[in-house]
Amino acid sequence: MSIPPLLLDRLTHISIAERTMDPLWGAIVVEDHMTGMDAEMTDVNEQRINRVRRLVYQASYTAMKETDLLLGHFAKHHLPTLSDDQLTDFENLLEAGDDRIYAWVMGNDPVPAEHDTHVFKLIKDFKEVK
Repeated sequence: MSIPPLLLDRLTHISIAERTMDPLWGAIVVEDHMTGMDAEMTDVNEQRINRVRRLVYQASYTAMKETDLLLGHFAKHHLPTLSDDQLTDFENLLEAGDDRIYAWVMGNDPVPAEHDTHVFKLIKDFKEVK
């Protein structure tokens, strides 16, 4: 499921002016049409947007600065495009705790099978690129 760029602004709290300067966002948007889009959104979309927004916040404010940076940036870049099942995997991973997540990502401890998901592999790949 793809979320329209204007809805991503609501998820990441990035203003249109900032977005126009960021090459990751693509086309330049001059006018904010959120009011028109709100009327078209369904309850399911609104729930998904709120879920992604909550997860981005949780990932950005963990107990460890290292995981804040890694998971927060990963969440902003990847969560809006993940499936609902993958979002659940991410939620479950966050519940494991920062120290464990950090040890798994750094390769210091083996990753338990229940957390060795496609989302965890995306996080590891994201760490390597950053």
